[in-house]
Amino acid sequence: MQIDFHHAVTYVVARIAGFSHFRAGKVAYCAQYVDDAINGGAIRFDNGAMYCRISSAHKSLDYRNSKGLKNRQVWLPFHFLPGNGGLPASEVPRGTFHKRLLCHPDSAVAHDMLVACIRDKGKPYALHRLGIAMHVYADTWAHQNFAGVNHKVNQAGNISSQDDGADIRLRDKLINFFISEAFPLGHGAVLTYPDRPYLRWEYKNGLGQRIERDNPKDFLDAADHMCMAMRRWLANDPDAQVAGLPEADKAKIGSLLKDLKTGNEEARHQAWLTEIEAGHFSFGPAKVAYAPKGRGSWKYKALGTLEWKDDPDDKPYPYRPNFLKSDWKMFHDALMAHRFGIIHDILPRYGICAA
Repeated sequence: MQIDFHHAVTYVVARIAGFSHFRAGKVAYCAQYVDDAINGGAIRFDNGAMYCRISSAHKSLDYRNSKGLKNRQVWLPFHFLPGNGGLPASEVPRGTFHKRLLCHPDSAVAHDMLVACIRDKGKPYALHRLGIAMHVYADTWAHQNFAGVNHKVNQAGNISSQDDGADIRLRDKLINFFISEAFPLGHGAVLTYPDRPYLRWEYKNGLGQRIERDNPKDFLDAADHMCMAMRRWLANDPDAQVAGLPEADKAKIGSLLKDLKTGNEEARHQAWLTEIEAGHFSFGPAKVAYAPKGRGSWKYKALGTLEWKDDPDDKPYPYRPNFLKSDWKMFHDALMAHRFGIIHDILPRYGICAA
């Protein structure tokens, strides 16, 4: 999924679920920042303090995408949550180990992730962890049947859709470049088709099966389940019987997912923000913005830097007294808690040792 869903739709769904404008904005910022937190490693301050954080994304042409451990530590916990074949922890799906790593919508693994998120409600970074979990949860729909590892289970061919021109041009460039070996990573072989909300498309998977995908339907189902998940978070009960999206809001969300037919994710994002500001949802008008880096961003407020990419040789940042309570630090604290929980607590219950 792209910024229009991870930021704007997450904000809309959070408001519908019962979050205030301020808290919904924080959840939505985190949900999108998972895709923009490309820097990891230590931050040094001029007073001698240090802070070490991890990244939750690599850019598509980043050389690290071909590095096994790096991609598993990023793609598995944050973008391609293993689904265990859709089965509970007590059951082992048929097939090879790598098939167990395939994403599955609303899997038992995803439910365990949401339970862990609710159990962390007392932490200072609770809302930030919820935003991260909403990113991962939504991606179980978009990334279904793909795995966050370099493996032939991700192979795809004979791809067709209503709007494949732009991706085919990119594919030709990549094949003539160096990254073709990374296509078996995640949904690299089908490029951005799984992430565009308006696409209906199909492809032949590595087993020779013809797979049909209906992104508008899948994305709307994801939004509906996200609404229920966030209502359960508010209720502090992972098994609470709660409603999903109200019919009017659901119809509006479904219409925008289907009708905003442009491959430019920023244009779709702006269209969503315009709809929100105009008050076209049940919670009324609201002004929402997102700045991943630079002025106005959480990183700028925490570190005072305008740079997108960090350099280990950069001079120390000036230490600010509010750093420990900054949203940027809380987000990275939540990233580490989320990754540890997925890799070391949740996946082992399913017999999955993947990173």
